[in-house]
Amino acid sequence: MTTGSIPKASQQLDSLSGPQLNQAVEGIGQAYARNPRDRNVGLSYANGLMMTGRNTQALAVMQQVAIAHPNDREVLSSLGKAQAAAGQLEKALGTIQRAQTPDRPDWRLYSAEGAVLDQLGRSSEARSRYRMALQMQPNDPSVLSNMGMSFVLSGDLKTAEDYLRQASQQPRADSRVRQNLALVVGLQGRFQEAEQLAAQELDPQQAAANLQYLRGMLAQQNSWKQLSSQDMPKKKS
Repeated sequence: MTTGSIPKASQQLDSLSGPQLNQAVEGIGQAYARNPRDRNVGLSYANGLMMTGRNTQALAVMQQVAIAHPNDREVLSSLGKAQAAAGQLEKALGTIQRAQTPDRPDWRLYSAEGAVLDQLGRSSEARSRYRMALQMQPNDPSVLSNMGMSFVLSGDLKTAEDYLRQASQQPRADSRVRQNLALVVGLQGRFQEAEQLAAQELDPQQAAANLQYLRGMLAQQNSWKQLSSQDMPKKKS
């Protein structure tokens, strides 16, 4: 695998099954070991590590990439995401806010900041950041998906579904956007529709596991607390 192929490979990680994803991440890891200062390889490797649940290792990778590229805002944004994935939410917020500049704001940083604010329970501030991102990058599927999931966490499933359907209809929508839509549909009790949506993105066993998880969660009281504190089984695990 050449360095030049890394960004394309990273974009395709969403479509891989568990074993394929692990194999791809292993290949990117070998490229990273050969040149840990390579920006694109480091970003791709950290993303793959987070997708496979290795958040502590992803953070270590991003810390090294940030040392080599201290003024790169995409690197700092990814470092913030890695910090958040590792549970360092306040550090993540600080990293992302320091990377943002008022004279040249970056919509990706607004979206990343919103995601961290949502995890901190500051949903109103989070949605403000998503709106700022959408003003700069209208109809971006990742931002629309983040906005939708923000409403999921506050229990407004109808609004969440509206945003996620809009996100899933965008040409650049990836597998995670459509899985989020399946999640919201399932949480509203429309399991057949959710199963059909999930089956488009996951193999039958993974789709069934996700739907079984949803049914169990809805059967419990205080399901919103569970949603905000637990990770739903995904193909990236």
